[in-house]
Amino acid sequence: MDIGIVLQTTPPALRVVELAKRAESLGFSHVWTFDSHILWEEPYVIYSQILAETRNVMVGPMVTNPATRDWTVTASTYATLNEMYGNRTICSMGRGDSAVRVTNGKPTTLATMRESIHVIRELANGRPVEYKGSTITLPWASKSRLEVYGAGYGPKALKTIGESCDGFVLQLADPQIAEWTISSVRAAATEAGRDPDDLTIVVAAPAYVGDDMAYMRDQCRWFGGMVGNHVADIVMRYGEHAEGIPQALTDYIKGREDYDYNLHGQAGNVHADFVPDEIVDRFCILGPPDEQLRRLHELRDLGVDQFAIYLQHDGKDHTLLEYGEHVIPALAEHALAKS
Repeated sequence: MDIGIVLQTTPPALRVVELAKRAESLGFSHVWTFDSHILWEEPYVIYSQILAETRNVMVGPMVTNPATRDWTVTASTYATLNEMYGNRTICSMGRGDSAVRVTNGKPTTLATMRESIHVIRELANGRPVEYKGSTITLPWASKSRLEVYGAGYGPKALKTIGESCDGFVLQLADPQIAEWTISSVRAAATEAGRDPDDLTIVVAAPAYVGDDMAYMRDQCRWFGGMVGNHVADIVMRYGEHAEGIPQALTDYIKGREDYDYNLHGQAGNVHADFVPDEIVDRFCILGPPDEQLRRLHELRDLGVDQFAIYLQHDGKDHTLLEYGEHVIPALAEHALAKS
Protein backbone atom coordinates (compact mmCIF):
# COMPACT_ATOMS: atom_id res chain seq x y z
CA MET A 1 0.00 0.00 0.00
CA ASP A 2 1.27 3.44 -0.97
CA ILE A 3 0.92 6.36 1.43
CA GLY A 4 0.37 9.89 0.16
CA ILE A 5 -0.47 13.28 1.65
CA VAL A 6 -3.04 15.93 0.75
CA LEU A 7 -2.05 19.55 1.37
CA GLN A 8 -3.78 22.88 1.04
CA THR A 9 -1.86 25.43 -1.01
CA THR A 10 -1.97 27.92 1.85
CA PRO A 11 0.63 30.69 1.74
CA PRO A 12 3.53 30.65 2.00
CA ALA A 13 3.88 28.32 -0.95
CA LEU A 14 7.41 27.51 0.20
CA ARG A 15 5.92 25.74 3.24
CA VAL A 16 3.86 23.54 0.91
CA VAL A 17 6.99 22.68 -1.07
CA GLU A 18 8.92 21.95 2.14
CA LEU A 19 6.19 19.60 3.41
CA ALA A 20 6.25 17.81 0.05
CA LYS A 21 10.02 17.42 0.21
CA ARG A 22 9.82 16.12 3.76
CA ALA A 23 7.11 13.66 2.78
CA GLU A 24 9.29 12.25 0.00
CA SER A 25 12.26 11.91 2.34
CA LEU A 26 10.07 9.88 4.73
CA GLY A 27 8.84 7.47 2.06
CA PHE A 28 5.52 8.96 0.96
CA SER A 29 4.61 8.18 -2.65
CA HIS A 30 2.18 10.97 -3.61
CA VAL A 31 1.69 14.66 -2.86
CA TRP A 32 -1.86 15.80 -3.60
CA THR A 33 -3.32 19.24 -3.02
CA PHE A 34 -6.73 20.88 -2.83
CA ASP A 35 -7.63 22.75 -6.03
CA SER A 36 -9.72 25.77 -5.02
CA HIS A 37 -8.19 28.82 -6.61
CA ILE A 38 -10.06 31.47 -4.59
CA LEU A 39 -9.58 29.96 -1.14
CA TRP A 40 -5.93 29.05 -1.67
CA GLU A 41 -3.04 29.61 -4.06
CA GLU A 42 -2.98 28.19 -7.60
CA PRO A 43 -1.74 24.58 -7.25
CA TYR A 44 -0.23 23.96 -10.68
CA VAL A 45 2.35 26.69 -10.17
CA ILE A 46 3.32 25.05 -6.90
CA TYR A 47 3.45 21.59 -8.52
CA SER A 48 6.28 22.77 -10.74
CA GLN A 49 8.31 23.71 -7.67
CA ILE A 50 7.52 20.46 -5.85
CA LEU A 51 8.57 18.45 -8.90
CA ALA A 52 11.76 20.49 -9.25
CA GLU A 53 12.66 19.91 -5.59
CA THR A 54 11.86 16.18 -5.46
CA ARG A 55 12.77 13.07 -7.40
CA ASN A 56 10.09 10.42 -7.00
CA VAL A 57 6.75 11.62 -5.64
CA MET A 58 3.74 11.92 -7.91
CA VAL A 59 1.80 15.19 -7.71
CA GLY A 60 -1.74 16.21 -8.57
CA PRO A 61 -5.05 17.65 -7.35
CA MET A 62 -7.36 16.04 -4.81
CA VAL A 63 -9.60 16.94 -6.56
CA THR A 64 -9.97 19.18 -9.57
CA ASN A 65 -13.17 19.71 -11.57
CA PRO A 66 -14.30 20.31 -15.18
CA ALA A 67 -15.72 23.79 -14.59
CA THR A 68 -12.93 26.14 -13.53
CA ARG A 69 -10.41 25.52 -16.35
CA ASP A 70 -10.58 24.85 -20.07
CA TRP A 71 -9.95 21.13 -20.46
CA THR A 72 -7.32 21.61 -23.16
CA VAL A 73 -5.37 23.99 -20.90
CA THR A 74 -5.51 21.44 -18.09
CA ALA A 75 -4.23 18.69 -20.39
CA SER A 76 -1.45 20.91 -21.72
CA THR A 77 -0.39 21.77 -18.17
CA TYR A 78 -0.02 18.11 -17.22
CA ALA A 79 1.81 17.27 -20.42
CA THR A 80 4.20 20.19 -19.91
CA LEU A 81 4.97 19.14 -16.34
CA ASN A 82 5.53 15.58 -17.54
CA GLU A 83 7.94 16.76 -20.24
CA MET A 84 9.87 18.79 -17.69
CA TYR A 85 9.92 16.30 -14.81
CA GLY A 86 9.36 12.85 -16.26
CA ASN A 87 5.72 11.68 -16.06
CA ARG A 88 5.19 12.38 -12.38
CA THR A 89 1.74 13.94 -12.50
CA ILE A 90 -1.63 12.39 -11.69
CA CYS A 91 -5.15 13.79 -11.80
CA SER A 92 -8.25 13.12 -9.73
CA MET A 93 -11.50 14.62 -10.96
CA GLY A 94 -14.81 15.37 -9.28
CA ARG A 95 -17.91 17.37 -10.13
CA GLY A 96 -16.70 20.38 -8.13
CA ASP A 97 -17.24 21.69 -4.61
CA SER A 98 -15.53 24.74 -3.11
CA ALA A 99 -13.85 25.84 -6.35
CA VAL A 100 -17.23 26.34 -8.03
CA ARG A 101 -19.45 27.13 -5.06
CA VAL A 102 -17.29 30.02 -3.83
CA THR A 103 -17.95 31.72 -7.17
CA ASN A 104 -21.70 31.01 -6.88
CA GLY A 105 -21.53 28.15 -9.33
CA LYS A 106 -22.62 24.56 -8.83
CA PRO A 107 -21.14 21.13 -9.46
CA THR A 108 -21.13 19.93 -13.05
CA THR A 109 -23.10 16.94 -14.29
CA LEU A 110 -21.59 13.47 -14.28
CA ALA A 111 -21.80 13.49 -18.08
CA THR A 112 -19.61 16.61 -18.18
CA MET A 113 -17.19 15.09 -15.69
CA ARG A 114 -16.93 11.95 -17.80
CA GLU A 115 -16.37 13.90 -21.03
CA SER A 116 -13.70 16.09 -19.42
CA ILE A 117 -11.84 13.03 -18.14
CA HIS A 118 -11.77 11.58 -21.66
CA VAL A 119 -10.55 14.81 -23.29
CA ILE A 120 -7.90 15.56 -20.67
CA ARG A 121 -6.57 12.01 -20.54
CA GLU A 122 -6.35 11.58 -24.30
CA LEU A 123 -4.59 14.91 -24.87
CA ALA A 124 -2.23 14.50 -21.91
CA ASN A 125 -1.25 11.07 -23.22
CA GLY A 126 -0.39 12.49 -26.64
CA ARG A 127 -3.44 11.06 -28.36
CA PRO A 128 -5.92 12.86 -30.66
CA VAL A 129 -9.41 13.56 -29.37
CA GLU A 130 -12.66 15.01 -30.69
CA TYR A 131 -13.29 18.39 -29.07
CA LYS A 132 -15.87 21.01 -30.06
CA GLY A 133 -16.24 19.67 -33.57
CA SER A 134 -12.55 19.19 -34.35
CA THR A 135 -9.91 16.52 -33.87
CA ILE A 136 -7.08 18.02 -31.84
CA THR A 137 -3.85 16.75 -30.36
CA LEU A 138 -0.82 18.04 -28.49
CA PRO A 139 1.83 17.24 -31.13
CA TRP A 140 4.70 17.67 -28.70
CA ALA A 141 3.24 15.39 -25.96
CA SER A 142 3.77 11.90 -27.39
CA LYS A 143 5.84 10.78 -24.38
CA SER A 144 3.52 12.22 -21.74
CA ARG A 145 1.60 9.75 -19.55
CA LEU A 146 -1.30 10.67 -17.26
CA GLU A 147 -3.85 8.63 -15.33
CA VAL A 148 -7.14 10.24 -14.31
CA TYR A 149 -9.03 9.04 -11.24
CA GLY A 150 -12.63 9.85 -10.36
CA ALA A 151 -13.94 10.92 -6.95
CA GLY A 152 -17.53 10.47 -5.82
CA TYR A 153 -19.96 8.84 -3.40
CA GLY A 154 -23.37 8.32 -5.03
CA PRO A 155 -24.42 5.29 -7.10
CA LYS A 156 -24.37 7.10 -10.46
CA ALA A 157 -20.97 8.65 -9.74
CA LEU A 158 -19.54 5.26 -8.76
CA LYS A 159 -20.92 3.75 -11.97
CA THR A 160 -19.36 6.53 -14.06
CA ILE A 161 -16.00 6.07 -12.35
CA GLY A 162 -16.00 2.31 -12.83
CA GLU A 163 -16.83 2.70 -16.51
CA SER A 164 -14.41 5.47 -17.43
CA CYS A 165 -11.61 6.19 -14.93
CA ASP A 166 -8.17 4.79 -14.23
CA GLY A 167 -8.83 4.81 -10.50
CA PHE A 168 -11.32 5.64 -7.75
CA VAL A 169 -10.86 8.17 -4.95
CA LEU A 170 -12.97 7.78 -1.80
CA GLN A 171 -12.67 10.71 0.56
CA LEU A 172 -13.26 8.95 3.90
CA ALA A 173 -11.81 5.89 5.64
CA ASP A 174 -14.97 4.21 6.95
CA PRO A 175 -14.60 0.48 6.15
CA GLN A 176 -18.32 -0.14 5.63
CA ILE A 177 -18.65 2.70 3.12
CA ALA A 178 -15.32 1.79 1.52
CA GLU A 179 -16.49 -1.78 0.96
CA TRP A 180 -19.74 -0.62 -0.66
CA THR A 181 -18.18 2.03 -2.90
CA ILE A 182 -15.25 -0.12 -4.02
CA SER A 183 -17.58 -3.01 -4.83
CA SER A 184 -19.83 -0.66 -6.79
CA VAL A 185 -16.96 0.76 -8.83
CA ARG A 186 -15.50 -2.66 -9.56
CA ALA A 187 -18.89 -4.03 -10.57
CA ALA A 188 -19.42 -1.12 -12.96
CA ALA A 189 -16.00 -1.73 -14.49
CA THR A 190 -16.82 -5.41 -15.02
CA GLU A 191 -20.19 -4.59 -16.61
CA ALA A 192 -18.41 -2.20 -18.98
CA GLY A 193 -16.04 -4.95 -20.10
CA ARG A 194 -13.08 -3.56 -18.19
CA ASP A 195 -10.77 -5.44 -15.83
CA PRO A 196 -11.63 -4.15 -12.33
CA ASP A 197 -8.16 -5.08 -11.14
CA ASP A 198 -6.77 -2.39 -13.42
CA LEU A 199 -8.40 0.36 -11.31
CA THR A 200 -6.31 1.96 -8.59
CA ILE A 201 -8.24 2.49 -5.35
CA VAL A 202 -7.33 5.51 -3.22
CA VAL A 203 -8.78 6.35 0.18
CA ALA A 204 -8.11 9.90 1.37
CA ALA A 205 -8.87 11.02 4.93
CA PRO A 206 -7.24 12.84 7.85
CA ALA A 207 -4.83 10.86 9.98
CA TYR A 208 -3.45 12.12 13.29
CA VAL A 209 -0.92 10.07 15.25
CA GLY A 210 -1.29 10.44 19.01
CA ASP A 211 -3.11 9.36 22.16
CA ASP A 212 -5.41 12.29 23.03
CA MET A 213 -8.54 11.22 21.16
CA ALA A 214 -10.68 14.20 22.18
CA TYR A 215 -8.08 16.65 20.93
CA MET A 216 -7.44 14.79 17.67
CA ARG A 217 -11.18 14.53 16.98
CA ASP A 218 -11.59 18.28 17.31
CA GLN A 219 -8.66 18.83 14.97
CA CYS A 220 -10.24 16.57 12.32
CA ARG A 221 -13.98 17.20 12.77
CA TRP A 222 -13.88 19.62 9.80
CA PHE A 223 -13.55 16.61 7.50
CA GLY A 224 -17.02 15.31 8.33
CA GLY A 225 -18.35 18.74 7.45
CA MET A 226 -16.57 18.71 4.09
CA VAL A 227 -17.82 15.24 3.25
CA GLY A 228 -21.27 16.38 4.37
CA ASN A 229 -21.44 18.78 1.42
CA HIS A 230 -21.32 15.84 -0.97
CA VAL A 231 -23.59 13.67 1.15
CA ALA A 232 -26.19 16.46 1.16
CA ASP A 233 -26.14 16.36 -2.65
CA ILE A 234 -26.73 12.59 -2.53
CA VAL A 235 -29.64 12.92 -0.09
CA MET A 236 -31.17 15.63 -2.27
CA ARG A 237 -30.92 13.39 -5.32
CA TYR A 238 -31.76 9.97 -3.87
CA GLY A 239 -33.55 10.66 -0.56
CA GLU A 240 -32.52 9.88 3.01
CA HIS A 241 -33.08 6.12 2.79
CA ALA A 242 -32.35 5.26 -0.80
CA GLU A 243 -31.91 1.58 -1.53
CA GLY A 244 -28.30 0.49 -1.67
CA ILE A 245 -26.80 3.60 -0.07
CA PRO A 246 -25.42 2.84 3.43
CA GLN A 247 -27.16 4.75 6.21
CA ALA A 248 -23.68 5.16 7.70
CA LEU A 249 -23.08 7.64 4.90
CA THR A 250 -26.33 9.61 5.06
CA ASP A 251 -27.64 9.58 8.64
CA TYR A 252 -25.02 11.81 10.23
CA ILE A 253 -25.90 14.96 8.24
CA LYS A 254 -29.38 15.29 9.77
CA GLY A 255 -28.06 18.00 12.09
CA ARG A 256 -26.32 19.87 9.27
CA GLU A 257 -27.68 23.40 8.90
CA ASP A 258 -25.18 25.55 7.01
CA TYR A 259 -21.64 25.60 5.69
CA ASP A 260 -19.19 28.46 5.42
CA TYR A 261 -16.61 27.95 2.69
CA ASN A 262 -14.40 30.57 4.33
CA LEU A 263 -13.68 27.85 6.91
CA HIS A 264 -13.47 25.02 4.36
CA GLY A 265 -10.96 22.33 5.28
CA GLN A 266 -9.91 24.04 8.50
CA ALA A 267 -9.63 22.68 12.03
CA GLY A 268 -12.13 24.48 14.23
CA ASN A 269 -14.73 24.92 11.47
CA VAL A 270 -17.84 25.75 13.52
CA HIS A 271 -20.07 24.49 10.72
CA ALA A 272 -18.81 20.97 11.39
CA ASP A 273 -20.09 20.91 14.98
CA PHE A 274 -22.93 18.63 13.88
CA VAL A 275 -20.43 15.83 13.13
CA PRO A 276 -20.47 13.33 16.04
CA ASP A 277 -17.37 11.73 17.52
CA GLU A 278 -18.37 8.36 16.09
CA ILE A 279 -18.23 9.72 12.53
CA VAL A 280 -14.86 11.40 13.12
CA ASP A 281 -13.49 8.08 14.39
CA ARG A 282 -14.87 6.18 11.41
CA PHE A 283 -14.08 8.68 8.65
CA CYS A 284 -10.56 9.50 9.92
CA ILE A 285 -7.69 7.42 11.28
CA LEU A 286 -6.75 8.58 14.77
CA GLY A 287 -4.49 7.00 17.36
CA PRO A 288 -0.99 5.63 17.91
CA PRO A 289 0.98 3.84 15.18
CA ASP A 290 -0.44 0.40 15.97
CA GLU A 291 -4.00 1.72 15.54
CA GLN A 292 -2.99 3.44 12.30
CA LEU A 293 -1.65 0.13 11.02
CA ARG A 294 -4.75 -1.79 12.11
CA ARG A 295 -6.99 0.55 10.13
CA LEU A 296 -4.68 0.59 7.11
CA HIS A 297 -4.54 -3.20 7.01
CA GLU A 298 -8.35 -3.21 7.11
CA LEU A 299 -8.46 -0.88 4.11
CA ARG A 300 -5.80 -2.84 2.27
CA ASP A 301 -7.85 -6.02 2.73
CA LEU A 302 -10.73 -4.23 1.00
CA GLY A 303 -8.53 -3.56 -2.04
CA VAL A 304 -7.21 -0.08 -1.26
CA ASP A 305 -3.93 0.64 -3.07
CA GLN A 306 -3.15 4.03 -1.52
CA PHE A 307 -4.07 5.89 1.64
CA ALA A 308 -3.63 9.67 1.31
CA ILE A 309 -3.52 11.69 4.53
CA TYR A 310 -5.41 14.97 4.64
CA LEU A 311 -2.85 16.93 6.63
CA GLN A 312 -5.08 19.82 7.77
CA HIS A 313 -4.41 19.89 11.50
CA ASP A 314 -1.76 21.16 13.90
CA GLY A 315 0.19 17.88 13.95
CA LYS A 316 1.51 17.95 10.39
CA ASP A 317 5.20 17.45 11.11
CA HIS A 318 4.58 14.98 13.93
CA THR A 319 2.24 12.83 11.83
CA LEU A 320 4.63 12.86 8.86
CA LEU A 321 7.49 11.72 11.09
CA GLU A 322 5.44 9.02 12.85
CA TYR A 323 4.30 7.62 9.51
CA GLY A 324 7.82 7.77 8.11
CA GLU A 325 9.40 6.11 11.16
CA HIS A 326 6.75 3.58 12.18
CA VAL A 327 3.89 3.14 9.71
CA ILE A 328 5.34 3.15 6.19
CA PRO A 329 8.19 0.73 7.07
CA ALA A 330 5.69 -1.65 8.69
CA LEU A 331 3.55 -1.65 5.52
CA ALA A 332 6.48 -2.35 3.21
CA GLU A 333 7.12 -5.81 1.84
CA HIS A 334 10.37 -7.14 3.24
CA ALA A 335 12.78 -9.44 1.46
CA LEU A 336 15.76 -11.17 3.01
CA ALA A 337 19.16 -10.03 1.77
CA LYS A 338 20.38 -13.60 2.23
CA SER A 339 18.48 -16.80 2.74
